[in-house]
Amino acid sequence: MTFSFKKFLIRNVGIYPPYLGAGIYVERSNPEMTHFTVGMKLRWYNRNLFGTHFGGSLYAMCDPFFVFIVLNYLGENYIVWDKGAKIRFVRPGKTHVKAEFHLTEETLAAIKTEIDTVQKKTYHFKTTVTDLDGNIVAEVEKEVYVKKKNENERTQ
Repeated sequence: MTFSFKKFLIRNVGIYPPYLGAGIYVERSNPEMTHFTVGMKLRWYNRNLFGTHFGGSLYAMCDPFFVFIVLNYLGENYIVWDKGAKIRFVRPGKTHVKAEFHLTEETLAAIKTEIDTVQKKTYHFKTTVTDLDGNIVAEVEKEVYVKKKNENERTQ
């Protein structure tokens, strides 16, 4: 098994300074890196003026994970980027919150097949941020751009 710096960074995103500063951490991930559960406890340093979770932190906890999943599955011959995002705040987050990110093997295989044919496309993935009682705190939609690298991009 060879060492992959990208996989190391993905697995250890919890030590990334913005995540440490906001109190965001990966609760669980599977070995295939197709499923992540991310959490954030309400602390004095991630509260807003009203004593609830700061919206920027709620978004930050959702930012990279769909890109991580697709990038890890497709590998080095593909470019995977965040293209856009939308967050809708549903209710104040007053407790520990979490978000689940999961793409099935079938979905990922379909993306690979499609990109191998059309070369590039933007995909939309959705998740929710929930509190301890399972109430939806925020709904997040991510736009993820995927492109197959051409020969020049593969050699760089």
